[in-house]
Amino acid sequence: MNNFIEILKETWNEGIRGFGIGEIIICLVIIVVSWLIGRFLSTKLIDWLTTKASQTENRLDDKILDSLRNPLGLIPIVFGFYLITFYLPLEGSVDFFATTIVKMLVIFTIFSALANLCGPLLSLLDSKWMTEAMVDWLRKTLEVLIWIIAAAMILDIWGIQIGPIIAGLGLFGVALADRIRIGNSLHGIVDHIGFRSTTVRLFDSSPVFVPNADLSDAQVVNHQMMEIRRLDWAINLTYSTKIDQLKKICQEIESYITDKKNLPVDLTKDNFVKVSELGSSSIDLKLICHTDPVGFADFSDLKEKLIFKIIEAVESNGSDFAFPSQSIYVENQS
Repeated sequence: MNNFIEILKETWNEGIRGFGIGEIIICLVIIVVSWLIGRFLSTKLIDWLTTKASQTENRLDDKILDSLRNPLGLIPIVFGFYLITFYLPLEGSVDFFATTIVKMLVIFTIFSALANLCGPLLSLLDSKWMTEAMVDWLRKTLEVLIWIIAAAMILDIWGIQIGPIIAGLGLFGVALADRIRIGNSLHGIVDHIGFRSTTVRLFDSSPVFVPNADLSDAQVVNHQMMEIRRLDWAINLTYSTKIDQLKKICQEIESYITDKKNLPVDLTKDNFVKVSELGSSSIDLKLICHTDPVGFADFSDLKEKLIFKIIEAVESNGSDFAFPSQSIYVENQS
């Protein structure tokens, strides 16, 4: 007999997966009471308020109360689930799962109310400004946007990356692992795109958290979407350089940049080296070159080789690079 009583106690205390039968019963009671309170709020309370509102001449309050009927009934249920997570000894992944469910229900309740309020609030629009069809289209559009934001928030709290979704909607024009430059100072790799902020990891690996509101207003250069790389250089030569020397220098450099063996040049664009200007202290050559969007390290290697070729072409043709200089003439007063 004593063994049987011990078995009953052990079963009562352990229950299912460590939750005692008493705890499970209390949770069921909380759910039932929450549902009953929700039903009371969504029926009796709303009906009573609707009766009071019907005594006024304004019909807006009637529409608002009716739109809030279902969301108001959800509030006690959401609170009941919160009490359950607070009451049960949850740990680890189970605690995370239960807490996330409560957060999801809170988001659903809030955005359900916002979506339902679109219709009554848009009814305030004067028919002189918008037709009934336009108001209905605007209501549906707002509801879709509200639920898109709600879905994004729910995905975010579950730890699901919403960066591809946001980028797919074209909100910011960036995606994960894109190399971007924000303004003139922030330059790094997109590491995480959240609902409220975007994490950009600088090249020294330190993260920078940028509010999405600031990111949407900032000038963002997305290097990942680069179609070509463009070189626009000025080569300054001394005024002692002769015309024949200038022609040979331009020809040698241009032959180099238009040969795909040397550079992955885009031949559909203009690629040339020409004498462009007579500067204050130099004869200036203009180099324009378009290459494929290779990686930064490879691009740096291409530039280095091109610089060596320019130096070689200038020196082999007996010219030299100019530097800013001034000539001072002293007048002889004698």
